[in-house]
Amino acid sequence: MSRIAVVGSGIGGLTAALLLTRQGHEVVMYERAAGVGGRVAFEEQNGYRIDQGPTIVLLPEMLLGILEEGGLPPGSLELLHCDPLYRVHFRSGRVLTKYSEVSAQAEEIERLYPGEGQGFTRFMNDMSWLYPKGRTSFLERGYKKGREFFSPANLALMVRLRAYRNLRSAIGQYFRHEELRDAFSLQSLYIGGAPFRTPGIYTMLPYAEHAFGIWMLKGGYGVLPRIMARELEGRGVEIHTRTEVESLLVEGDRCRGVVVNGREILYDAVLYNGDFPNVEKLLPPSLFKSERAVGITAVQGSRPSAKAAVKRGRFKPSSGCLLIYAAASRRWPESLVHQFFLPDSLNSSLHELFEREQIPADPSYYVFNPAALDDSAAPPGESVLYFLVPVPSGTDRDWEALAGELADRVLADAEKRGFPGLGDSIIWRRLRTPADAEKEGLYGGGSFGIAPLLSQSGVFRPQPKPYPIQGLYAAGASVHPGGGVPIVMQGARLAVQELTKEMSIHE
Repeated sequence: MSRIAVVGSGIGGLTAALLLTRQGHEVVMYERAAGVGGRVAFEEQNGYRIDQGPTIVLLPEMLLGILEEGGLPPGSLELLHCDPLYRVHFRSGRVLTKYSEVSAQAEEIERLYPGEGQGFTRFMNDMSWLYPKGRTSFLERGYKKGREFFSPANLALMVRLRAYRNLRSAIGQYFRHEELRDAFSLQSLYIGGAPFRTPGIYTMLPYAEHAFGIWMLKGGYGVLPRIMARELEGRGVEIHTRTEVESLLVEGDRCRGVVVNGREILYDAVLYNGDFPNVEKLLPPSLFKSERAVGITAVQGSRPSAKAAVKRGRFKPSSGCLLIYAAASRRWPESLVHQFFLPDSLNSSLHELFEREQIPADPSYYVFNPAALDDSAAPPGESVLYFLVPVPSGTDRDWEALAGELADRVLADAEKRGFPGLGDSIIWRRLRTPADAEKEGLYGGGSFGIAPLLSQSGVFRPQPKPYPIQGLYAAGASVHPGGGVPIVMQGARLAVQELTKEMSIHE
C-alpha cells in the first residue's frame, strides 16, 4: 500500500482520492480553504443557498460511472433531468427552446427558422458516430508524446471533427441563420472559451446536450463534494482544511512529498489539484530551464534522467465571470432551470470580450433558476437565482467599482426579457468577480482553468503526468482533457491510472 498526498480538494482531487483508496492506497488531503470542493461549492446567506460555480450537469453516465468505480454507494446522488434542456432568448424576440429529443428539436427549429430543421438532424446524424470516436481518442486517454496525439487515426478524426475550424465555423456548416449558429456554439462559454477561438472538435459539447441530456443535481451541485468527502472520511482519509502546502519536495527526478507549516512530510506520490499554472510556485526554481521557456516538459520519455529540467509554462486563462447570486420573494412558473439571454450580436459582443478584453456594452448572460425543477431549492413561493456574465479574466480592473453597475444592468435586462418583477422581489444579492476568483487561486482570475484554445488542447494541454518527475501528477480544469465536472473527473481517473502504472513499474 502506498501513501499519497493530494494537494487540493476540488472535484479532481476528491475523485482521485476515491479511486486511490478504492485500490487500497492511503491518502492524505490538503486544502487551503475552509471546506472541500473548490469551484463546486455553495454561496450561502440567511438560510438561502445556491451553487457558487458549476450548475449544468452534462455527461451523467461519465459522472456516475467514475463515482461507481470509486466505490461511492449507488443512490448517493439524485440527478434531475431538465427537459426542455433550456431556452435561448434573442434580442429579435425569438425564444428558442432546446429539447433532448431530436425530432422535437428539429420541429422547434423549423417553426422558428423555416428550412433549418434538417441542418440540426444532419448535425446529430454526423456526430452520432463521430462523438464516440472523439470521446475515446480525446477524453479517455492522455498523451505523453506528440506522435501519439498526431497519429494517422487521430489526424483523420480531427479532420472529420473540423478541428482545423473554430467551433462557430464548424457549426456554420449546418445552420445558415446567425441565431442558430449562436445557439449551437455558445457551449464554448461553459469552459471559458469564445466560439470563434475554440477548436471545432468541441462540437461534441452541443451534441452531448441532446444525446445525453442536461441534468441538475437535486440539492445543488455543491452537495457532490460533501458526499464525496463524507465517503472518504468513512474510509479513514485525513482531510486537512485551512492547510496550505508551501512547496513540493523534489529530489532529482522524483517528488518525495510536501512541505506544510515548514515541516517536510514524505509520501510515495503527490497529486496536485490546484489550478495547474500555480503548481510552478511549489516547485524548486532550479527545476526550470528559464523564465522564457514555453511549454510543459523539456524531456519526453518513460524514464527522465535525474538532471531533467522542465520548461516554465505560459498559459492563457479562460474568460472570467461576474457572478450574481440572489434570493427573490417570488417564483416564475414559466421559467426553466437554465436560460441564456443573448445580445443583438453574440459574435460582436464576444469579440469585445475576448479580442479587445473589454466588458461588452451589451453582454450575454446565463440564468440558473433551480426552484423551477427542484422545489426544495428555496422556501415555498421564493427563489434563489444565479446569473453568470462572461467578462475579461484580467484582474487589473477596479471590479469593486464596476461590478455593481454591471449587475444592475443585467438584472434590469433579465426583468424585461424573462423575469417580470425581479427588481422589487430581490431579498439579497451577492457578487463575485474575477478579482475574487484570483484570490481563491483561479489562474489569472479565469473561472474555467486555462482557455480551450487549439494551442492549449490535447497534447498541448498539461497532462495528468505533466513533468518528467516520478511521483508527481495533476488533475483539474486546466489539465487534459479539460474543464466541466465530469471531464475533470475523467482527468483525475487518467492521473490515477498513470500513478498506478508508474508505481507498479518501480516497485
